Amino acid sequence: MEINKIYNENCLDTMAKMPDCFVDLTVTSPPYDNLRKYKGYSFDFEEIAKELYRITKQGGLVVWIVGDATVKGSETGTSFKQALFFKECGFNLHDTMIYQKDNPPPVGGSNRYYQHFEYMFVFSKNRIKTFNPIMAERRNKYNDKRTARIKSFNRDKQGNFRKKRVSLTGHVKIGNIFKYVVGGGNSVEYGAKHPAQFPEQLANDHIISWSNENDIVYDPFMGSGTTAKMAMLNNRQYIGSEISEEYCKIAEERVRLASML
Repeated sequence: MEINKIYNENCLDTMAKMPDCFVDLTVTSPPYDNLRKYKGYSFDFEEIAKELYRITKQGGLVVWIVGDATVKGSETGTSFKQALFFKECGFNLHDTMIYQKDNPPPVGGSNRYYQHFEYMFVFSKNRIKTFNPIMAERRNKYNDKRTARIKSFNRDKQGNFRKKRVSLTGHVKIGNIFKYVVGGGNSVEYGAKHPAQFPEQLANDHIISWSNENDIVYDPFMGSGTTAKMAMLNNRQYIGSEISEEYCKIAEERVRLASML
């Protein structure tokens, strides 16, 4: 099938064109519960999950970004039900990550805390083949014996002598809570026309973490084209599915503009 293309169709139709073990990484956020109005379209989650397992390469991953609606005072739990079904399909639940919104709208009701995050389930098909961890420079108070310098001996509260270790600056893996500013100035002109785009940096961070250059990155709910754009800018191949013709045109234009950078 043709790669570096966004198909204006149901993602099941796109995946039907793919051979087994074809895609290295999927990064997507489906329209979940009724939190996102999506022009009346719906999707067959279970069939999509099964097809994602079929087309994912051995060692490949699916990043599934979802949240739950609150209905009659109770969260639906749809995100957890979906995670368990992915496991039934054969995926490993490699990591349960959090997408934290640094500037979330005040949503949550009068008797509960505001909702500031979504889940990012990372599913792997057997043992993962690629992990390029994002590193951060930070001061680490708990260095191991091989790297810490002994500065002096101090007594603890019980009067015992203990070695005091100096905090050293180094590079360490970041945690599995990714924080991003959402909406407003974070939205590009074309992305802002879509009601539920996720931050470009979020797509970027997952793409560089779980894939290598020239790998194929797929998004079955391409929306405004964020995954395709960031895959291209990181020298990955991309394939997208988008059932809405309007959003498909937005995505294609974003990718076209990004290719001129």
